[in-house]
Amino acid sequence: MKISNPGLSGGVVALCLLAQTGSAQSARTPLFVSPEQLNMAAILPAPPAGDSWQSASEIADLRRIQETRTPAAIAHAQSDEAEESIFAFADVLGERFTRAELPITALLSEHVRHDEGVIVNPAKNFFHRPRPYRLDASIKPVCKTTDNPTDYSYPSGHGTTGYLEALVLLQMVPEMRNAILARADDYAYSREVCGVHYASDEAASKAVAYSMMAIMMNHPQFKKELEAARAETRKALGLTDLPDSAGH
Repeated sequence: MKISNPGLSGGVVALCLLAQTGSAQSARTPLFVSPEQLNMAAILPAPPAGDSWQSASEIADLRRIQETRTPAAIAHAQSDEAEESIFAFADVLGERFTRAELPITALLSEHVRHDEGVIVNPAKNFFHRPRPYRLDASIKPVCKTTDNPTDYSYPSGHGTTGYLEALVLLQMVPEMRNAILARADDYAYSREVCGVHYASDEAASKAVAYSMMAIMMNHPQFKKELEAARAETRKALGLTDLPDSAGH
């Protein structure tokens, strides 16, 4: 794949793309998929009720995780919380997969994360599921929390971002499909290690991400940004161009 104007540097291309979408992004205007296209509150099953056996089972699982999590596992989960972008997959793709090396890819990741909030936040506000540490005081989070009682749990925003960025990355580096998808599951699990999400929050986030991706793949601007990011990333990683049919 080729960038449409090879005379532009990666940074200049990224700035051009940002200029096209920056004002809309700041206003939380959808970039690639809108709530009208994808109303997750109408699609997702309701989360388990707080007094249900399902919630009790999930809390028990979180207690087991809490009792066995190591300092290394905590550090990994906290790192995942801080890196809410496609660059959480640098441990799969290698040291050249960085923001500094890949400004076009970084911008696409930012736009994808933006739309995650556009789609996930209305669902969170519809389902009103309390965080696990609010439901049960025995859960002791090791990641960021808030005193805001409307900071709801279902579906997981971080989990959705992780799965969505993974699906985008699959279009760019399909050779590493299995490792990317495994890392997405690991990224979502970090939210349980943190003590801030239930397993069913992460299952819902995976459904949200796949639903979003199905719509995004038909959006002209997304396809344009994806093509440019794919070319940039593959060049940086020393990979050959994909056939036209690959990655689509």
